[in-house]
Amino acid sequence: MAGAVEAKLAELGLTLPDVVPPLASYQPAVQSGVYVYTSGQLPMVDGKLAVTGKVGAEVTPDEAKELAKTCALNALAAVKSIAGDLDRIARVVKVVGFVASASDFTGQPAVINGASELLGAVLGDKGVHARSAVGVAVLPLDAPVEVEVQVELVRA
Repeated sequence: MAGAVEAKLAELGLTLPDVVPPLASYQPAVQSGVYVYTSGQLPMVDGKLAVTGKVGAEVTPDEAKELAKTCALNALAAVKSIAGDLDRIARVVKVVGFVASASDFTGQPAVINGASELLGAVLGDKGVHARSAVGVAVLPLDAPVEVEVQVELVRA
């Protein structure tokens, strides 16, 4: 039975995806104490990137913002794989977003808003977080965006 967070996802027309398998030697998420840290999540859908390239060149900022949303959904799936239930999230503590950027692109914060806005829509006040949005030259598989999330779980 889905909890309140997954019900909210459904209300928004979203489905929690399967956890994206690691591309190298790491885990999608790990827990330390009451915190769950996700690895960087790419905008993978059904095992592949729908879009590749640099934001501000081959990828528009609006496309990239949607891709950041997909990254956040993948991060929630990784959190659920550790927590067992997304309703255990006490709050999102930190989001770090990486944007593969054309040399003159400076809109990284607006792109990562896709992830931040999704977390806020799904988790309400628990989704409000600290954040960094960083422009980089290239990301794995030529992904335009990568997002990692740290959450605090409700103490058992």
